[in-house]
Amino acid sequence: MPATYQWSGKTTKGAITSGEMVAGTKDEVIAQLRRKNITATIVSEKAATKKGLLGGLSLGGKVSDKDIVVFTRQFSTMIDAGLPLVQGLEILSEQVENKTLAKNLTVIKADVEGGSTYADALRKHPKIFSELYVNMVAAGEAGGILDTILNRLAAYIEKAMKLKKKVKGAMIYPAVVTSVAVLVIAVIMIFVIPTFTQMFASLGGTLPLPTRIVVSMSNFIAGIGGIIVAGLIVAMIVAIVQVRKTEPGKKVIDSILLKLPIFGILLRKVGVAKFTRTLGTLISSGVPILDGLEITAKTAGNKVIEYAIMEVRQAVSEGKTLEEPLAKTKVFPPMVTHMIAVGESTGALDSMLSKIADFYDDEVDNAVANLTAMMEPLLMVFLGGAIGFIVVAMYLPIFKMITLIK
Repeated sequence: MPATYQWSGKTTKGAITSGEMVAGTKDEVIAQLRRKNITATIVSEKAATKKGLLGGLSLGGKVSDKDIVVFTRQFSTMIDAGLPLVQGLEILSEQVENKTLAKNLTVIKADVEGGSTYADALRKHPKIFSELYVNMVAAGEAGGILDTILNRLAAYIEKAMKLKKKVKGAMIYPAVVTSVAVLVIAVIMIFVIPTFTQMFASLGGTLPLPTRIVVSMSNFIAGIGGIIVAGLIVAMIVAIVQVRKTEPGKKVIDSILLKLPIFGILLRKVGVAKFTRTLGTLISSGVPILDGLEITAKTAGNKVIEYAIMEVRQAVSEGKTLEEPLAKTKVFPPMVTHMIAVGESTGALDSMLSKIADFYDDEVDNAVANLTAMMEPLLMVFLGGAIGFIVVAMYLPIFKMITLIK
């Protein structure tokens, strides 16, 4: 029976191409591609999607990473204890707290009962189970070590959650403090300064320079200038969002982020930690290196790093080791490429990647701590200095008036 196959390969000029093809077997796809002068690197059957109301989509709302971790650990324990897949899925579908996950597990159980593999059943729910998750499960089923793979998956997701939390913490703190500072200054400029301005106008005379500067800024922000500034900020946010929706736009913005003085270093360390952790977990689970690199690229979270990994994948498909193409990308530090070279030469690449990931997890911890320690006094100085300048500027005319009265 004909089926739809997803394929990727390279042309005679070395360009990477991909697509879908309907054929009877995987060999027919490879033969047809060969007639088109395309050398197939990956050919896999596309999972069938259910028609109708479900349409291959996940049922219900959001399923958090924490829900997936708990489910994965519990399922691993059941498989290790000798419970059949169907029975384990049935128990967990009744036990999990997240109702959306419970509904989807019921559908997955029905698919497994109907003859699908567990990986193929999961592949129909991409909003819940990522490509990385599905491929690792497929490798676990093929190798007969599904319980071990599920434990590795749970550990990987937990570490990825911690890494994401660290980055969010580093970004949220300065953003919140800066927003509060801007809001406080805006309130003073719009509501407080005009009261002083009216009082100074009734006194007559020439105001001191700092006072004139603050009054001018207040008039600008409280008038048409405030609307213009607010409009520009909104327009900038909308423009960035729209640019991020395009492939070139994502790459440009991600490239700028990586070049930022402080945040860029942090994001680069996060990227290295994620790359090594993901690839190491996939390789140790039995996923082929080319598939592992493709999945790692898709989950990189940064287009510059994604393109760099895909260039490495192309070089590896041509027979090269990981070290040389990794070094050429200029994205990964020399220490990382040298350690990966040692891992390849000793046959312990997965172990070496895990060690690099652990090291960079600690580096991210230190970077976040240093960033927070540095940003806190800077933000306090900015807020204190701005408000202090406004207060002094407003009181200078009062001091001058007192002097004149004396």
